[in-house]
Amino acid sequence: MYYNRLLEGTMSEKHPQECRPFVLVILCMITGVIASLGAVVFRYLIALFHNVFFLGSWSLLYDANVHTPSSPWGPFVVFVPVIGASMVIYLVRNFAPEAKGHGVPEVIDAIYYKKGVIRPVVAIIKSLASALSIGSGGSVGREGPIVQIGSAFGSGMGQLLHMPPWQTITLIASGAGAGIAATFNTPVGGLLFAAEIILHEVSARTLVPVILATATATYLGQFFFGAHPAFVIPNLETPYFHLANPFLLISYLGLGLILGLTSAIYIKSVYLFEDKFEALIPRNEYLRHMIGMLPVGIICLILQKTTGHYYIEGVGYSTIQDILTGVVNGSALMLLLFVLKLLATSLTLGSGGSGGIFSPALYMGATLGGAYGLFLHYIMPSFEISAPAYAIAGMAGVVGGVTGAALTAIVMIFEMTLDYNVVIPLTITVAVCYGTRRLLCRESIYTMKLVRRGHAIPEEMRSSTYNLKGVRDLMNRKFIVVSCEKVNSDISERILKEPDVRWFLLEDSGKLVGIISREQALETSCGKNISMPLASAARTRWVSVDPEISLHSVVSIMSHAEAEIAVVCSGKSESVDSVLGIISSDEIAGAIKEASDLFPD
Repeated sequence: MYYNRLLEGTMSEKHPQECRPFVLVILCMITGVIASLGAVVFRYLIALFHNVFFLGSWSLLYDANVHTPSSPWGPFVVFVPVIGASMVIYLVRNFAPEAKGHGVPEVIDAIYYKKGVIRPVVAIIKSLASALSIGSGGSVGREGPIVQIGSAFGSGMGQLLHMPPWQTITLIASGAGAGIAATFNTPVGGLLFAAEIILHEVSARTLVPVILATATATYLGQFFFGAHPAFVIPNLETPYFHLANPFLLISYLGLGLILGLTSAIYIKSVYLFEDKFEALIPRNEYLRHMIGMLPVGIICLILQKTTGHYYIEGVGYSTIQDILTGVVNGSALMLLLFVLKLLATSLTLGSGGSGGIFSPALYMGATLGGAYGLFLHYIMPSFEISAPAYAIAGMAGVVGGVTGAALTAIVMIFEMTLDYNVVIPLTITVAVCYGTRRLLCRESIYTMKLVRRGHAIPEEMRSSTYNLKGVRDLMNRKFIVVSCEKVNSDISERILKEPDVRWFLLEDSGKLVGIISREQALETSCGKNISMPLASAARTRWVSVDPEISLHSVVSIMSHAEAEIAVVCSGKSESVDSVLGIISSDEIAGAIKEASDLFPD
């Protein structure tokens, strides 16, 4: 493939330089390393802010799976989330507005609408803002921020090295998947998250680098956080996931329906609260977020006084751990915690907080699934039913339903439990939950934010079947060669004699110097300038391409050269004798139209 002589030497300087596959793999692995280290630093920041805000101590020791001790501030602990809110808004408002919210939508938006460009400062501000939000008791997760942090570094590297958009996006996906993998010790889950949510293209050239990035990040995550699963789940073996009784299969169908409704409520609740806060307090972001966080602090205090734990503050992993180990075994308490967590998360994100939606989804799924399991055990005590088993299925269901990443949810929870018996229940629950949520709410919690700002996002992964046909199959061969010395009136006779001709190629001493379409020829032959040379009406901007390349490559070359026509030539000669055919927008549109028949609405 090559450009014609009119464009040669002028276009390549303006285009990013595509690096070799091996170099891309190395860069993605480096991104994975940085993303995992970013996850480590981010968790230490959460620990620092959490200990300062709640316990008044300067310490980096913090286990999110263990409940926070009672704060020495007593009833004044209700103001801890409020103070944190003011600091979060200061950072977001003054340095990086993209750091507001749960982060992943901004990454997706950068991929589809900004060619993968994410400002490097976002990684720093997102780390600080989300760590402050979580550490001060905000009901959000740490996975969304880690995704945005890793993605920002990948994007920054792509921009620094002036890489093409597809390679920059591959680096972004590597950072996002690596962050998830390092945080949860789930290399395959991190890979699937990148493939389902981040990547615009799933192919060997994008998957292989991301796989190596997530594997590298998982290894480093195990070095810092340990090789154990994210949650300690004892005794998860038969009969908990024994499906010999068909009733258990039906029960997971019921759980999926409930979780589908829950997922839709969760999505709509977050954006409903966001709209209400902006409508009621339109101009003062500080007041908006501080007022939103005050009820969160009050809920934490009431729970601590009545139950002994804050329960809904922060990521909530300690509560999930209690449910999975049977420490929390009352359905009424689980349902109450579900409602309060939904409220606290909507308040935190709706009023302007910074943090992810993944951990709250796990929390809601665990509480609702656990309560469902306890209810089944109560009405049918003869069945060997375990609440933790349904809590795990609930975690996968809500994550899959809310995010739209169904495969990620199934595999991640499987990797967390390391028990193959969970696969069938998880698959049933996630599938029904995802389908139900789609019926009730078309958009996921990620895409909803973008659709609301008018940015449509692809809803499915589709094969680019129009690329299966080569240029040789698509090019238009209906052309004739005429001398550039002819005038416009001379072509009218050729139009009448050659009704099927689509293109007229102008030659000068055997070289191609211009191209005229049939429509242009008709217009010029009937106009006032019929005595003007044909060259005055000809197009002189085109690209020359090889007949063996793909249509995608042709479109890319035409786009880079800002050309409307591609001339298919044999060899590298630009003589008219080497021209085999013409590719224009008509041929491209026809190929896409034919391919669209495989994907009905």
